[in-house]
Amino acid sequence: MSDNHKPELDQISGVETTGHEWDGLKELNNPLPRWWLYTFYACIVWAICYWVVYPSWPMVSSYATGVLGDSQRANALAAYDAGIAERAGIGDQLVAASFEDIRTTPNLLEFASANGRAAFGDNCAPCHGSGAIGSPGYPNLQDDNWIWGGTVDDIHTTLLYGIRSDHDEARFGDMPAFGTDELLTREEISQVASYVASKTGLEPEEGVDLAAGETLYVDNCAACHGEDLKGMIEVGAPNLTSATYLYGKSVDAIKAQIYSPRNGVMPAWEARLDPATIKSLAVYVHSFGGGQ
Repeated sequence: MSDNHKPELDQISGVETTGHEWDGLKELNNPLPRWWLYTFYACIVWAICYWVVYPSWPMVSSYATGVLGDSQRANALAAYDAGIAERAGIGDQLVAASFEDIRTTPNLLEFASANGRAAFGDNCAPCHGSGAIGSPGYPNLQDDNWIWGGTVDDIHTTLLYGIRSDHDEARFGDMPAFGTDELLTREEISQVASYVASKTGLEPEEGVDLAAGETLYVDNCAACHGEDLKGMIEVGAPNLTSATYLYGKSVDAIKAQIYSPRNGVMPAWEARLDPATIKSLAVYVHSFGGGQ
């Protein structure tokens, strides 16, 4: 062999070159490590075996099912069906059980709490907040001020039929629009509002006749809110001595509500959620601690 065909060695690394050169850069002849080659070959073998054993090769309208006939999609669907069946079983138990039985049965209480938490986040949190503390116009479910009653049965009924919803059994209690319908003058509304404020820890408007306000209250408001201002659950009349009001507690807010009341609406969930979920929601909401 002539000297022209002798392998050329790189002067820095001492590695033989391939003879390829680009812009003065010479390619070194560094073979891949043996372990890397063996791993690469093993991966090729593994891929071929996978094609044969598992579903992986697409066809015109289907796919090759493989020797084992295994399918992750089929496994996932089977696991889902099993979960639904298990949930249906304990859900039936939940529907059949009384709230007292649920409270004293650990597995039912655990299921109702978990199921109710998930359902609350999906259906109730947009209005009442993720922490259930509400906002102006949306009740705080953690306090003890419940217009329609805070027992677990009361909560369950409210969930089923809603408030001022389109359900035939909806809880319904409207406050008259004393200003819009000209039942009271603006001066009389100020008198009633100041009287209510004076009885609920607020400072009444200066110079307002509170005695006249009391007379107007007794004649127009006491039938629902009671002479003691503590409301009536039976008709959905709020407790006016409460520390918080649904639409804000101030003389101006009270006047606005008397003049043109905002009668909020809660949807009926009976046709939207299954009985087990509604019952779970009642248990979960009652667990906030503000219920009765």
